[in-house]
Amino acid sequence: MFKPHVTVACLVHANGKFLVVEETINGKALWNQPAGHLEADETLVQAAERELWEETGIRATPQHFIRMHQWLAPDNTPFLRFLFAIDLNDTCATEPHDSDIDRCLWLTAEEILNAKNLRSALVAESIRCWQTGERHPLSLVGAFNWPFTEGVK
Repeated sequence: MFKPHVTVACLVHANGKFLVVEETINGKALWNQPAGHLEADETLVQAAERELWEETGIRATPQHFIRMHQWLAPDNTPFLRFLFAIDLNDTCATEPHDSDIDRCLWLTAEEILNAKNLRSALVAESIRCWQTGERHPLSLVGAFNWPFTEGVK
């Protein structure tokens, strides 16, 4: 049975800047959106909120679903990556709670699109999707009869 890894990512935007997290992998500082794996007891939106808080210290709920990318990592690991949008009124201070994150940066789209240190090509592709205005309601990835959600009987 095919079992791809399921991840979530948050494209966070404020005042023409996008939030990236920087982490050192194999001695190289790489940029990514706040992102990580879906855990067994959470919805996709809950996973996005958790990863955002762990990697940036920001508590926010995604406002839109942008896209799901099915892709193969360079090591041929299959992924389904769910990308969410969060628009903030202003850039804000960050405080990563994940020891793998070195720092957070607010950058322009051009800085990200031209960067040579992206963790994956999906970081730039996420910016391009956002730039086209691609936004969908969160209900596209809604949980159904989810036993961990309040009100389920």
